[in-house]
Amino acid sequence: MDNHLPKPDPATRAIPRLDTGRAGPVALIGADLARFQDIAASAEDYYGWTAFRIGDRLSRRWLEKSDNPYRAEITEVAERLGRPGAYLLNLSYEWTCTAGVGPDPEGAGARLLRTLDWPLPGLGRDVVVAGHEGPAGRWWNVTWPGFVGVATAMAPGRFAAAINQPPMRRLTPSCRLDWGLARIPLWRSRALPPVHLLRRVFDEAKTYTDAKAMLCETPLAIPAFFTLAGTEDGEGCVIERGQGSVYQRDAPASIANHWIAGGGPGHPRGRDSEGRWRMMEEVRDLAPGDFSWVRPPILNPTTRLAVVANAARGTLSVQGFEAPGGKAGPATAVFRL
Repeated sequence: MDNHLPKPDPATRAIPRLDTGRAGPVALIGADLARFQDIAASAEDYYGWTAFRIGDRLSRRWLEKSDNPYRAEITEVAERLGRPGAYLLNLSYEWTCTAGVGPDPEGAGARLLRTLDWPLPGLGRDVVVAGHEGPAGRWWNVTWPGFVGVATAMAPGRFAAAINQPPMRRLTPSCRLDWGLARIPLWRSRALPPVHLLRRVFDEAKTYTDAKAMLCETPLAIPAFFTLAGTEDGEGCVIERGQGSVYQRDAPASIANHWIAGGGPGHPRGRDSEGRWRMMEEVRDLAPGDFSWVRPPILNPTTRLAVVANAARGTLSVQGFEAPGGKAGPATAVFRL
């Protein structure tokens, strides 16, 4: 029996706008459980039955061992899903991305351009835009039901931000061995995963300056790249977080999945990181507010999302992508806030 949602007609499949208020991301399960079930089924197909369940159990143990502040929410998601996958998917950090921050050619403020790449089917067709209310104010989350972290979001009048994944640190000639070695310090860490830090930033940071300080100074369980766009012209940066290191580049700036300011050699992430970064450097400050800039090599068979955000103007545009037959194309109509 096929548990997946029908493949959408890109001309008609809309990205829903779901407002949870102070209930937080976990409330999205009740609003649209079918989308999370579709992603969980797709992930089980992608990772395989055994690996999927082992990864889910290990993820749950790490959340408990690290005393993660969002583990109760993820446990509630798991209970409501009623099948394995909630823990693994909430700690998955295997996507690759391209992002840039610079001036908005269509108006005031700094602009964030961002694509998210992941081979997992369903992330493009099942994306939602969720409105949340935290202590610092209102913000909009480009996300999926059942995911309690944040990968891309915009807080009107405050900032917009996104996460990219750095290259895997090269310790041996083997990518798989290095992946396992990287999990040893992660298993011992009690720090926040990057997606949980970004959730905290949107809930608690009242200004761009506050957000930048939190992203630079809060201990992280694993390295990450953050792209942050404020509300004033020129107010933006890319933050490259390594193992105990922080490198900051002020806007205009771009990032893909290789180190620009610091770091060191690593196993490549995604397709043509260098080419994606160079193209973002070319289009970042000139591209119109549509998605005409999403073309190869930024667009590739693993591309699932494209986002344009301007917190000064309170604007957010999102489109989902899928790659049936190996060629990426729109999986949704364009969402505009």
